[in-house]
Amino acid sequence: MRAVLVRLHRWFGIGTALFLFVAGLTGALIAWDHELDALLNPTFFYARSDAPPLSSLELARRVEASDPRLQVTYLPMSVEKGHALQMMVLPRVDPKTNQPYPLDFHQIAVDPATGDIQSRREWGALSVARLNLMPFIYKLHYTLFLPFVGDIDIGTWLMGIVGIVWIFDCVIALVLAFPSVRAWKKSFAFRVRRGGYALTFDLHRSGGVWIWGLLLMMAVTSVSMNLSTPVVQPIVKLFSTLTPTPFTDPSLLPTAKPNEAPIAREDILKKAEQARVDRHIEAPPGAIYYAPMFHVYGIGYFGAGDDHGDGGLGNAWTYWNAQTGQPLGAQIPGKGTAGDLFTQAQFPLHSGRILGIGGRILISCVGVLVAVLSVTGLTIWLKKLNGRRAASSARKAPTQRVGTQQTERAASQ
Repeated sequence: MRAVLVRLHRWFGIGTALFLFVAGLTGALIAWDHELDALLNPTFFYARSDAPPLSSLELARRVEASDPRLQVTYLPMSVEKGHALQMMVLPRVDPKTNQPYPLDFHQIAVDPATGDIQSRREWGALSVARLNLMPFIYKLHYTLFLPFVGDIDIGTWLMGIVGIVWIFDCVIALVLAFPSVRAWKKSFAFRVRRGGYALTFDLHRSGGVWIWGLLLMMAVTSVSMNLSTPVVQPIVKLFSTLTPTPFTDPSLLPTAKPNEAPIAREDILKKAEQARVDRHIEAPPGAIYYAPMFHVYGIGYFGAGDDHGDGGLGNAWTYWNAQTGQPLGAQIPGKGTAGDLFTQAQFPLHSGRILGIGGRILISCVGVLVAVLSVTGLTIWLKKLNGRRAASSARKAPTQRVGTQQTERAASQ
């Protein structure tokens, strides 16, 4: 049985090593994506003027009036002092062609005092230019920039499958790390003084044992991040019900005529404020999101700069019919079924934000260690492969010498 597990661990490790190496290093960086992005691109994060900010609704109105080709689809309701207001935009439909206007950007940074656009970019573009570097790393983390085939996101599916293999490999690795009850201490030790291959082996085995729980958590949450709808939700529903939202239950999606304009943001925000009171949500409306393809508004509840929801299970969201203003569901952290709580915990756990700054530091360290485990695993495999080849050559050498001697005798006769 152990021989089978060793073979499985070997091939699972070889098959996923490169993907986990990339995911580990990129994950270590994107735990600090906002901070690093702001360091690289101050004009995208910091306001040019010091004047008091206008309301976010007024800023969105000015942006849309200045460029009728676009509509604001994600709008923070407040901004940190001295910061630019970052909005997401999508093209409107050109009535002459009945096609979306061509836009080469969909994220903009706006001076909150004037409404002037300071900078713009295509978030997640295949570019390592300074302005695009952090979004590039973020998207590389979970898609590898692989293309869609039809409606299938190959990159997201591939990284999700890697996560599934990783889950099984975590279990196999733990079994292999403890070959006997008497030798359990060796599975936690590092032979630092010996160095070389012995230390490489210990970094892989003992390093994996020390952080095994975190590795398993990262594997499970990576599957949840990439394959939530097709894989994770059906499994969760076997054990618990899930409170439906428009993005998890298509039957809740409203119908609308093509290009039908949504109701005003102000009207949805009034309803969202009343929902905040009714549902006992402490934070104010922090952002409004409009999904044109689904005809849905989403309202997130958080303070300025807390859109990621550091600490706990994240931010509350309510969802609304963009044509009628009727409520379509909500996600309230810490409330709902066991399945709801499980799904709420996935991103906070995967990003480390469930524990705030300390959690993000921990996840960055785990990301680096995942890359180390990938490298040491490949190193061990290559050394053993070379050893097997050398042993095979040594076994063949006597036979080859005997054959050569026989040939020489025959030739001399």
